[in-house]
Amino acid sequence: MGGTGDTTPLAELLDERQHLIDVARWMLGAGTTAEEAVTETYRRWYGLTDAERSGISDPRVWLTRNTGTICLARLSAPARRPPGPGGAGDGIGTEPDRALSKEVSDVLLSALDALSPSERAVFVLNDVFAMPPRTVADIVGRTPHECAELAESARRSLRADGARPTPSDQHDRIVRAVRQACVLNDARHLVSLLSRHAIAFFDGGGKIRALTRPVHGDQHVARTLLTLLAPRPRTVLHLQAANGRTAIVVRHHDRVAAVISFDITDQRVTHVWAVLNPDKLRGWNRPHPPADGHGAVGHV
Repeated sequence: MGGTGDTTPLAELLDERQHLIDVARWMLGAGTTAEEAVTETYRRWYGLTDAERSGISDPRVWLTRNTGTICLARLSAPARRPPGPGGAGDGIGTEPDRALSKEVSDVLLSALDALSPSERAVFVLNDVFAMPPRTVADIVGRTPHECAELAESARRSLRADGARPTPSDQHDRIVRAVRQACVLNDARHLVSLLSRHAIAFFDGGGKIRALTRPVHGDQHVARTLLTLLAPRPRTVLHLQAANGRTAIVVRHHDRVAAVISFDITDQRVTHVWAVLNPDKLRGWNRPHPPADGHGAVGHV
């Protein structure tokens, strides 16, 4: 596929999630119960088919209505948890997706073959189809922590497969150019920085209404990034080190809302890895000691 019709600016997705949390807290009070209700809401959203999601004219209204329904059910039966993975009403299938071969490029499929069965399963479920961590763990038969380690191992293997290391200074220069193109909404320049066969992955973890499948091709990837990073008040694109390489760190209302990393080969971006999952960004939002000059690479 590769279309971007369901892409939404990141700031709007974050505001939407915060709205749902506010609704759940208003009904259930503070604490993890409200967060669990919102997680269940997004689980139901991802349980819909593509056609069903496309038929919803206002996702925010749909999500709010479902959050309210879930909260009411918890209030009327507080001792009973909502159906979880594998239970009635889960809505997330465990059958292999027949469209996988069409959604993932031949190059990526070849790389996936080199992974262990567990790594491949976790990577596809978590990074490609954005299933919630608990659901992935139940399907694979591992703990969420073990699945997180398997997913990271798979990402490292895929990034290393067949790619010549790009010198740090070149990587930094290209990522800076990508950021500048996004800030200026310069689609032509952004496309010129991408490989013709570029692939973008969006890890929402089922906690935010991110794209559920990878986006393919320089034109589609560029449009998706420009839409996701569309200028909004108090949304800033910084440059900072992530896993030893320059990445784009998006801050919204002074909190890290996304970390976008890039794989670069022959001076073109081949893969975009956008982490939007709030759980995976907690470490970025913890208070830390005053900067000592390490890690940050500054911003333009």
